Amino acid sequence: MGCEYRFACRPAERDDLLEAARYLDEQMREVRDHTSKLLSLEAVAVMAALNVSNELLRQRRLSAEANTLVDRQVGDLLHKVDAVLSKAESEEL
Repeated sequence: MGCEYRFACRPAERDDLLEAARYLDEQMREVRDHTSKLLSLEAVAVMAALNVSNELLRQRRLSAEANTLVDRQVGDLLHKVDAVLSKAESEEL
């Protein structure tokens, strides 16, 4: 939002940090555009940070739910494979 900051980071982190800065700038501009233009930069930053935190936590929940589903499906598949292998072994005897 028109401000520039300097951060020390490793060269390998530079692109990720710039991407994060662009994303935060977009979020702050969106907050500013959808609220009173009289909000301070600090208030806009806090509101944007809350929105980003909410987004992060939602994604974490979705990821955890997806991991649980995948773990359950893998367990079911392993159980089926074990059953087939057990049946094949008993038929060979």
